[in-house]
Amino acid sequence: MRCLGGRYRLRRKLGQGGMATVWQAHDEVLDRDVAVKLLTPEHTADQEAFDRARNEARSGARFAHPNVVSVYDFGTSKRAGRGTAYLVMELVDGQPLDEVMHGGPLDWQVAGRVCAEVSAGLAAAHTYGIVHRDIKPANVVLTASGAKILDFGVAARTGDPDHLPDGTLLGTPAYLAPERLDRGPSSPSADVYAVGVLLYQCLTGRLPWRADTDEQVLHAHRYTAPAPLPPIPGMPEDLAEVCTACLDKVPECRPTSVALALILAAAVDVAVHVPPVLRARPSAAAADPALHASTLAI
Repeated sequence: MRCLGGRYRLRRKLGQGGMATVWQAHDEVLDRDVAVKLLTPEHTADQEAFDRARNEARSGARFAHPNVVSVYDFGTSKRAGRGTAYLVMELVDGQPLDEVMHGGPLDWQVAGRVCAEVSAGLAAAHTYGIVHRDIKPANVVLTASGAKILDFGVAARTGDPDHLPDGTLLGTPAYLAPERLDRGPSSPSADVYAVGVLLYQCLTGRLPWRADTDEQVLHAHRYTAPAPLPPIPGMPEDLAEVCTACLDKVPECRPTSVALALILAAAVDVAVHVPPVLRARPSAAAADPALHASTLAI
C-alpha cells in the first residue's frame, strides 16, 4: 500500500467525500494506527481547499482535549507527478452523531451528555482563541470514551473576520448564529448558539423552528423565537433553560462554553474536562480552597 511522507502506510479506506478520502493508516515511525485524510490532487491544487485542510491541521494541533479528535501531522506527497495534501489524525472508533440521530430523538440524559462533552471541547478551543464555526451532528462522533468534535477546517481565530473577502459565510445554515449573518468578527458565542441548536435537535429530532428552505432558516435565526421544548419525562428544568439561553438572539445573553459544559454536566451527572477558570482569580481560590480544588478536578 502507498506510504505517505515515508511513514504513514495506507491500509484501509474508511470513507470518501467530494474533497478527500479518509484512510486507516499505520504510522511506521511511532508504530500506531492513525486516520489520514487524503485530499484529491484536484483539491490539493485548489488554493481554497488546500488552505482549509491546512487550517484544520493548524487549529487542531494548537491544543489537546479528550472531546476533540487530535491532529498529529500535515504534509504533501507526490505520486506520478501529482501533488496530494494529507492530514494525519487520531483514529477513533465510533459513530457520527448524525447517523445516530436518524433513529429519532435521543434520551435526554444522552443528549445532555453529548452536548456537555461538545461544550467542554469547545471551551478548550475557545481558551486558545479558536472558534470552530461548524458545530453540527456530522462533525461530532460518539465513541466509547465520549463525544469528540471533528473538522476544524473552517475554524477562525477569535476576532478575525467571520466571512471570506467576497462576503461568503462558512458553515451550515441551520447552525449559524444570527450575529454571523451580519458578518461581524468571529466569536465563541456563535459556537454556543450552534450547541443550543444541536441540543434542541438531540432532544426533539428537529430544529427549533419550522423551516423548509435555507432562506427560511436564516430568517428564523434573526427573527423567530425557538419553539418551546416539548415536555420530556424526567428531564430537569435546567436542561431546557440552558438550551433556551444558548439560542438567545443576543450573544452576550448566552452562557460561555465553560458555563454551558458545567451546567449540562451537572444536569446529567457526568464529569467533563474544562479549562480551570478559577486560576485566573487567585483571590477567589484563596477565599475558598475547596471550591478551587473541586473546579480543577472537574
